[in-house]
Amino acid sequence: MIGKARNALLTIGLLALSTTSVLAQTQPQPQSSPACGGDLAAFLDGVKSEAVGKGIPADVVDRALTGAAIDQKVLSRDRAQGVFKQTFTEFSKRTVSKARLDIGAQKMKEYADVFARAESEFGVPAPVITAFWAMETDFGAVQGDFNTRNALVTLAHDCRRPEMFRPQLLAAIEMVQHGDLDPAMTAGAWAGEIGQVQMLPEDIIAYGVDGDGDGHVNLKKSSADAILTAAKFIKSLGFTAGQLWIQEVSVPDQLPWEKTGLQPGMTASDWFALGVAPRDGNTSHGALEAALVLPQGRKGVAFLTYPNFKIYLEWNQSFIYTTSAAYFATRLAGAPPYQAGNPEPGLGDTEMKALQAKLQALGHDVGKIDGILGSGTRTALQKEQLKLGLPADGWATPDLLQAL
Repeated sequence: MIGKARNALLTIGLLALSTTSVLAQTQPQPQSSPACGGDLAAFLDGVKSEAVGKGIPADVVDRALTGAAIDQKVLSRDRAQGVFKQTFTEFSKRTVSKARLDIGAQKMKEYADVFARAESEFGVPAPVITAFWAMETDFGAVQGDFNTRNALVTLAHDCRRPEMFRPQLLAAIEMVQHGDLDPAMTAGAWAGEIGQVQMLPEDIIAYGVDGDGDGHVNLKKSSADAILTAAKFIKSLGFTAGQLWIQEVSVPDQLPWEKTGLQPGMTASDWFALGVAPRDGNTSHGALEAALVLPQGRKGVAFLTYPNFKIYLEWNQSFIYTTSAAYFATRLAGAPPYQAGNPEPGLGDTEMKALQAKLQALGHDVGKIDGILGSGTRTALQKEQLKLGLPADGWATPDLLQAL
C-alpha cells in the first residue's frame, strides 16, 4: 500500500497485501458530531456535514454512505496485526520468487509503452514500480475483499486512529463523486487501500493518473492507471531519476562496523576506500551518500543503500520488506541473486524479547518489546557491542545475548 497513512500502520502481510503509509493530515472535525465512536447514524451525519462543507453535493454523500456498516472483521484484523519476524533471507526468498520474476519481466514487456511514459514523465524506472506491484498484490491478483467504504467507516468510527481514517473516508466520498468508487461494490484491503498497488483514497485523488484515457482513475482494473499512479507517487517521495537505490556489495573482515546501518555521514566512495566492493563493479555513484546495511550481520548479505532507498522507507517502515522490495527491483533490472553468505544464527521470538528487555534495562530506547529486530534495537545493539569490544554490526545472536 502506498499513501499518506502508510508509515503509521506497520505493514503486516507477508505476501500480497501490505498495510501501511506516510501519516495523514488530521482533518478538522465538526463540533456537532463526535470525532469517533458513539451512535453510528450520528457519526455518519457528522461525516455528511463535513463532506458537504467541503463542497461535495449532499446527494453524492447520501449515495456514498447509504448502507454503511461497521465491519467487525476489519476491527479484528486491526487489533490482531502481525509483524515481520522472518529474517531477510527467509522473507526475500519467499517473496522474490522465480515465478514473480518471470511474471514481472512479462509485465514490463506487455506494458512497455506505459513504463516508458512513467520513466519519461516521473523518472521512475519499470523495475522499481514492478517490484512494488508484485509484492503488494501479485500484479493485481490479490487485491483484498473488504468493502472499502465499510472498512473506512469502521476505522474512522473506531477511536483508535480516527485522525488517520476520517480523512480517508471523506476522500472515498469524493471518489464516489468522481465516479471512481462504487460504495457498494468496491473492495480492497482491510485498512481501506484500493487496487493493484494498494493506495488509500487521499493518495488516489492526489496522485491518480488516468493511464488508459477513459476519464477515470481505476487502480483495480487498469494496470496502466496503477503503473502511472505509482510512478507519480514514488516521484513525490523524492525518487531521483538515473540514480541507484540499492547495490549488493562484499565487505572485508575489518570495518568500522559501528558506522553501518541506516545512518548518514558516509558516501559510497568512503565505503569503497575501506574495501567495500560492489558485486557488479559499478563505482560510478561514489559521490552519493550511502549507508551500508547488513540485514543479518557482517557475515551475511550486504548492501549499499543510496538516497533513492528512502522512498522504500516511505512506502513501508518494515526494514525487511523495504530491503526485499529494493532487492526485487534490482533483480528485475538484471542483477544476479544475492550471495547470502554464512550469517550467524539469530534469535527466536522469546530470546529477542529477552534481549530487548535487557537493552531497555541498560537504558536504551528500543520501543515496544515486540521481538522485532527493528532500527531502535539494532542501534542499541551496536552501542553494546562496542562496549563489549565486539564488531558492532547490529545483528542479534545467542552469543551476544549471553554476553549481555
